[in-house]
Amino acid sequence: MNAFGIASYGIAALSFLVLTVLLITAWRGRQQGAHLIVASAVTAAWAGILALQSYTGQVPVLVIYLADAIRGGAWLLTLVAVAGIAAPKPLAMAARGLCVLLLAAAVVLPILEHFDIAVINPTLLLSRAGLALSLVALILLEQIYRNSSQVARVSLKYFIIGVGTLFAYDLFLYSQTELLRAVSVDAWTSRGILNAFAMPLIAIAARRNPEWSLEVFVSRQIVFYTTTVLVIGSYLTVMALGGLYVREIGGAWGNVGQIVFFAGAIVVLASLVTSAPLRRHARVFISKHFYKNKYDYRIEWLRFISTLSSTDEEDVGRTAVRAMAQIFTSPGGFLFLREETGKKFLPYAAWPMSIDSLGLPASLSADDDLPQFLARKQWIIDTDEFRRTPDFYGNIAIPQWLLDNQQLRIVSPMLQLDRLVGFVVLYDPPPPFELTYEDRDLLKTLGRHVATHIAQQDADRRLAESRQFEAYNRLTAFMMHDLKNSVAQLKLIVANAPRHKHKPEFVDDAIGTIANAAERMTKLIEQLRGATSADRQMPVDLRELAQQAVSRCSYRAPKPQLQSGPPLTVLANPQRLSVVIEHIIRNAQDATSETGSVSVSLGQNGREVRLIVEDTGAGMEADFIRNRLFRPFDSTKGAKGMGIGAYQVREYIRLLGGDVEVQSSPGQGTRFAVSLPLSQSQDAPAPADDAVAG
Repeated sequence: MNAFGIASYGIAALSFLVLTVLLITAWRGRQQGAHLIVASAVTAAWAGILALQSYTGQVPVLVIYLADAIRGGAWLLTLVAVAGIAAPKPLAMAARGLCVLLLAAAVVLPILEHFDIAVINPTLLLSRAGLALSLVALILLEQIYRNSSQVARVSLKYFIIGVGTLFAYDLFLYSQTELLRAVSVDAWTSRGILNAFAMPLIAIAARRNPEWSLEVFVSRQIVFYTTTVLVIGSYLTVMALGGLYVREIGGAWGNVGQIVFFAGAIVVLASLVTSAPLRRHARVFISKHFYKNKYDYRIEWLRFISTLSSTDEEDVGRTAVRAMAQIFTSPGGFLFLREETGKKFLPYAAWPMSIDSLGLPASLSADDDLPQFLARKQWIIDTDEFRRTPDFYGNIAIPQWLLDNQQLRIVSPMLQLDRLVGFVVLYDPPPPFELTYEDRDLLKTLGRHVATHIAQQDADRRLAESRQFEAYNRLTAFMMHDLKNSVAQLKLIVANAPRHKHKPEFVDDAIGTIANAAERMTKLIEQLRGATSADRQMPVDLRELAQQAVSRCSYRAPKPQLQSGPPLTVLANPQRLSVVIEHIIRNAQDATSETGSVSVSLGQNGREVRLIVEDTGAGMEADFIRNRLFRPFDSTKGAKGMGIGAYQVREYIRLLGGDVEVQSSPGQGTRFAVSLPLSQSQDAPAPADDAVAG
């Protein structure tokens, strides 16, 4: 029993059996595919017979010859089918004739032996048949390669290398047999493992040649782990031979030397197997040299979708960055999104770090070169390539903070219907990494998917808000109904008052108070109805509105202080704008202790008017400002607040063509800045004293 021979041919039989199953399940009926399936199945059976011979040692040489002839003939016919018209006709006929001749010899020789007619030695017959098959097969492979086009050679090279390995080794084996007049046992038993090494090459060739109608999928994971097992097995075999050699030459210390040698070999093997850079290099090598595609898209896409839809992170932007970074083994990245006005891009999320810890700029104007280039060209920017050849990117002005950080490598746009909604910046993946066209195409696809995903999340949020507003509007309708009844009752009391003047004086005072309340509630009803007069805009003096708001808020501490400034005219509804200013001041007072301060100032910058309210209160976290401050129905005041004040402030200011900016830090106070376009009118009429219902 030859253990190595059993293992060698057993592995070969298993390898080609797996290949046969793959080919059968993927076959689409073409002739070349059928020949390849038969050749693979015959090779599996041939390896099984030789494994049995290594185990028992009792398989007749004639049976081995027949198995060898059938296996060689099957591959010859496969080569003829693959070559097609590229192979010279005499060569194709010679290949077919050789197959027939070798099979006929297997039938005729036993008959001649039965009649005591001298025949050739079976071992020499085996070697000469093997030599003939090997020579014809190698000539056919040379014809296939030489007569193929440049494009065809790319997809055929693995087939030629794989099958060439089978017959090149046979040529060596049988040439040695002819010289020694005997088969070398070591060379014979090693033949199986060499055949097993050739199997992945043949499988990849079948995958790369769709004209054979074999849609074979060979997983990168299978190739990687199979190759790893084969390499580890080869390594252990070599180390075993090395250990035997150490024991033989070591004398009295031979056994100790062998143990030390094995221990060192195991340590080296463990170091290599657990080395992340080595595994990464191996995966890149397999992808580059054995596959047309760099990525196993089925695996990568499933992982991308799984990460994107996971609930590990509440922030959808952070999850999106993580999903993209994982595909390229990038250590992290961050995301910029276009704000609702479309004027600038804001830092939105980062992974695995916090967005606030990166020291990124507060915003990036939509008119800058980088977002304009991404929107116009829809290109992926490689910052390493940009540093070397900026003219390739049109010499655009990339922000200096992006170029100064050598670790920031990839800038990928996020597009929704060809509209730039944001961009992702990824850190440089571990080497070896080269940004190829395949990476760029994948990044574009991922960017569009992430943009759609974030847009869907935003649409869901807006839908939830609209439903909340609908409920709020229904609540308002009930309030209007109740207020109408109250007003009617109060007016009835006022109407009946002249008939009860003989009652005490306090009744007259009560009637006056009730009349005043009725008037105020009537105004509230008009506002809740959304009367057209409430939305009518006119030139108003922002300074005067600020003075009135400060006066109304002065009854409580800390008392707001209005700094002097020039008259500034804006176009707005005086009632609504006054309510906005008063709301900002009251919020500042709510956040500030009685010993603190609240200041209101006005200024002008070109055609823009700015109203700034600053306080020395508790301040707010950056995450709260970014994600919750302007979100409707999200209040920090508990049951006391509806959570719509800040939202209404920003929406009305944006309706007027302005914007709101908030700067705050915990314990450092808050700065609330309102920007509005300056009105064309020079004379701003003062708003009425009763513009705002107190």
